[in-house]
Amino acid sequence: MADDSGHREPLNRERVLLAAVALADDAGLEAISMRKLAQALGVVPMALYKHVASKDELLNGIVDSVIGEIELPQDGPDWLANVRRRTLSARDVMLRHPWARRVLEAQSAPTPVVLAYTDSTIRMFLAGGLSADLVHHVMHTLGSRIFGFTQELHETSPAQAEELSPEVAQYMMATYPGIVAVAMSRPHDPGTVVGSGCDDRFEFEFGIDLLLAGVERLHRQGWRSADHDRDAASVI
Repeated sequence: MADDSGHREPLNRERVLLAAVALADDAGLEAISMRKLAQALGVVPMALYKHVASKDELLNGIVDSVIGEIELPQDGPDWLANVRRRTLSARDVMLRHPWARRVLEAQSAPTPVVLAYTDSTIRMFLAGGLSADLVHHVMHTLGSRIFGFTQELHETSPAQAEELSPEVAQYMMATYPGIVAVAMSRPHDPGTVVGSGCDDRFEFEFGIDLLLAGVERLHRQGWRSADHDRDAASVI
C-alpha cells in the first residue's frame, strides 16, 4: 500500500495485525486468510510470513491486539471499583470485536499478552489486600468475565410467549412454569444483544456486581479455604 506521495509504507508486524483486526471486524473471523490479508495490504502472501509464521500465530496476534485496547489496570486499595471498571472496559472492547472471544476460547495455551492481562487483574485484587488464597478461587469464579464476556446457557429464551402459538405457550406454562415466570417477569427489547432480548449490559453488570459483592464480604470476614488451612497445618 502506497501513501499519497507514491512511497510504499513498509510492512511490519503491527501493520499486518491491524489489517487483520480490521478484516475480522468487517467480514468476520472466517474472512481471515493469508491470501485475503495480503490483498488488503497490497502485498503477496509470502510477504506476510516474515511477520507471522502461521495462521495460528496471526490469530494469537490479533487477539493480543484486541486485549491491548482494554483499559490499563488501576493501582490502589479500591480493588472493587478498579476490577469492575476494567472488566466493563473489556466488555466494551469485546463488543467492538465480537469474533475475539472465539479466538480466546480456542487457544490451546494463553499467549504472554493474555497471561500478562490475567496477572495484572490478579494484582488488582492483591493490591486491595485480598489473600492469594481467596483470589485463587475468585479467578476461577470470574472465569471469562475478566475478558468481558460470559457464556449464556441458551442463545434464546425457550419461553418467549409472544413468539409462540397459543397451544405451545399453554404447554410451556403448564410444563415449565418456573422458566415462563422468570422469562416473562420483565419486558424485553428485541434489539438488544442477548438472544432473547434481555438487556445484555445490565445482565453483565449485575453478574459482576453480584460476584464482587460476595468477594468483598468474604474478604471482610477473613475467609480462608479448607485446602489452605489443611496445607498450613501440614507445614507445622
